[in-house]
Amino acid sequence: MSIVTVQLGQCGNQIGFEVFDALFSDSHCPQGLCSKRENEAYQASCKERFFSEEENGVPIARAVLVDMEPKVINQTLSKAAHSGRWNYGQHSCFCQKQGSGNNWAYGYSVHGPRHEESIMNLIQKEVEKCDSLNGFFIIMSMAGGTGSGLGAFATQNLQDQYSNSLKMNQIIWPYGTGEVIVQNYNSILTLSHLYRSSDALLVHENDAVHKICAKLMNIKQISFRDINQVLAHQLGSVFQPTYSEEGSFHYRRNPLGIDWQVRPPLSGLPTRGKMSLNKEFHFNTSIANLVILRGKDVHSAELGAFKDPALYTSWLEPVHAFSVWKTQRAFSKYEKSAALVSNSQFLVKPLDTIVGKAWNMFASKAYIHQYTKFGIEEEDFLDSFTLLEQVIASYCNLGF
Repeated sequence: MSIVTVQLGQCGNQIGFEVFDALFSDSHCPQGLCSKRENEAYQASCKERFFSEEENGVPIARAVLVDMEPKVINQTLSKAAHSGRWNYGQHSCFCQKQGSGNNWAYGYSVHGPRHEESIMNLIQKEVEKCDSLNGFFIIMSMAGGTGSGLGAFATQNLQDQYSNSLKMNQIIWPYGTGEVIVQNYNSILTLSHLYRSSDALLVHENDAVHKICAKLMNIKQISFRDINQVLAHQLGSVFQPTYSEEGSFHYRRNPLGIDWQVRPPLSGLPTRGKMSLNKEFHFNTSIANLVILRGKDVHSAELGAFKDPALYTSWLEPVHAFSVWKTQRAFSKYEKSAALVSNSQFLVKPLDTIVGKAWNMFASKAYIHQYTKFGIEEEDFLDSFTLLEQVIASYCNLGF
C-alpha cells in the first residue's frame, strides 16, 4: 500500500525533503533487537510505501513537488540528488513564476485553477506507479500565502478525483507572535477548506517544536532546518511500519488507525464575540489516542493511564478510543521511542485565538481587499468563521 506525498510551497518542500531523508535513514539503520529477516521486511515495507522503482540504483521518492517559483524546488532536488542515497523523479515537480505576491486568494482562486491540469497530471503519473494506492500525504503551511491557498485547492481536487483514497494533510501551525500580517485570515481559510476536503489533519505547532529544539536539544541558534528535522523524525516514527503478531510488518488503510470524526455540537452555535471557553481544561478530553512504541522494552511499557475513562468523552469507552502499536525495531538512532497521536481538545484554545484575531480584523475590514480582488468574497470569510465555530463548539462539548 503506497502513499503519494504532495509537497506544497516552501514549507511543504523543505519539510518533505527532511521526511523522506529521515525515512530512508531509518530504514537503513542497524536492526537493533530485530532479526535480519525482520529488518529486511521492515525495509521492504518502507520502500514500497514511500519509494518507487530505482533509477541508477537509487530509490525514487513517491512525491510531487509544487511551488510558485523554482528556487526552493531546485534547492530541494539538488539536496536529494547530492545525498546519493535517494532522489526525486525527473518529472515530479511543477513551478511557475507568480507575479502577485504571497496571497492566499491568488493561490486558491487564480493559480490553482490556472495550473490544475498540469499539477493533477503529475499526481496521476505518481499514482500510476503504485501497485496499490493507500492515499495522499499533503505537506503545507497553514498560514502562508499562495502556497496555502494552492494547497487547499489541490486537496479539494484530490477529494474530487480520488474520493476513495485517504487524504491526510500535515499542516504547520504558525508562531503565535506572527509571521505575516494576514496569517490569521490565511489560517481560517485554509482550515475551513481542508475540513471539507481532507480526511485528517496532522498539526504541528511552530512554537512547540521551537521549544523542543531550545529546551530538549539545547540548540542555541535554531534554524528552520532544525525545526523541520524534528518534524520529520516525529512523522517518520508515526508512519514507519510496526510488526504484527503474525510475523510481518504491516500498515493499515488508515495509517493512524484512529477515529477522526467529531460529532456536531449539542446546542446552538454561539456568535463570535459572545462565545468564551468557560470551561478550564485540566486535561484534554480525547475521542482517540494512538501510542506507537519502538525499540527496547516496548513490551514492558506501562500504558494503563491511557485507559483511564476520565481521558475520554463520556460516550466512548477507552477500549474503543485507545490503540497501541509496538515493535522492537527501533526508529533511527534512538534506542527506544514513543509517539502519541491524539484527537483531542488540545487545539481548542489556539484555534479559538486564531479565529478571534481574524474576526477582529474582519470586523474592521482590514486587508479584505487583498482577497476580494482575487475572488474571495466576504461571504467566504463568514462561511469559514461559521464552520470553525462549529468545530470549536464540538470539541468543547467533548468534555461534558
